[in-house]
Amino acid sequence: MSKPNIAISVGDLNGVGIEIALKAHQEIQKLCNPIYCINKELLTQATKLLQVTFPDDFVLHEVDGSFIIQPGVVDAKSGRYSYDSFISAIALCESKEAAAVVTMPIHKEAWMMAGLHYKGHTDLLRQHFDAEAIMMLGCPEMFVALVTEHIPLREVATTIKYKILKSFLLDFSKAIPKEQVAVLGINPHAGDNGVLGHEDMRIQKAIKSVNKALGFEQFIGPIVPDVAFTPHFRKNFHYFVAMYHDQGLAPLKALYFDESVNISLNLPIIRTSVDHGTAFDIAYQGKAKVLSYINAIKSAINLL
Repeated sequence: MSKPNIAISVGDLNGVGIEIALKAHQEIQKLCNPIYCINKELLTQATKLLQVTFPDDFVLHEVDGSFIIQPGVVDAKSGRYSYDSFISAIALCESKEAAAVVTMPIHKEAWMMAGLHYKGHTDLLRQHFDAEAIMMLGCPEMFVALVTEHIPLREVATTIKYKILKSFLLDFSKAIPKEQVAVLGINPHAGDNGVLGHEDMRIQKAIKSVNKALGFEQFIGPIVPDVAFTPHFRKNFHYFVAMYHDQGLAPLKALYFDESVNISLNLPIIRTSVDHGTAFDIAYQGKAKVLSYINAIKSAINLL
């Protein structure tokens, strides 16, 4: 069986993404044919900073752009280039030149400085494809899908409406195996039947409606959030639905930080990503770890 072509979006070049790509290249080549969305000039800058040479078989998809790489600096030009690299990787998938996109981390402030009004990769994909992309993160031991992503905490409760959650759960069901999913509540004690808030009753209603539509009890909850990730629940569930970003990702990263990946579901293309940021504090110091990136590649291949 031939290896698939996978487009690699290089992320913010002031961060650790390109170091990870170079470090892991030989191992990644055993799994797929990586196509790196970066031009030779910027790659040469990066390799000089890292004091390495880029391999002869490092296949480039040239993305226009030129600026001075500044390790650890939030910069509009670097932010813009990470966007251009991502758009180029998406285009390779749309033209069938690549089977999937794997993304290195961007810096959201650098995107804002560049005049880009997306909250991240998933938000861009959602608008680009006019589809309700679902952000799911994790590893085979535990996956967490997020109902809300990069919004202020004060907006979470009002955002999670019955119809929105019902639609989310139905879309999520189509994208995963037919196994049970733990759905977290939003309030302490999952609201204690309205004593600590009525939002969890809304969640319960959506779960009941979705399970009825599916014809089996796939979604269980709302689960009390402070016990949802204890060994008892993790023994019985591989998939969790969290109501907001840190509710799901704090426990996930505490348990599986290095191996976890980010997967975009409910889209016409396959996109996976490392599950960490630009790590500006260690950029170009040779300290970046590659496991999340390797797992992102493996996850993309498994989804083909």
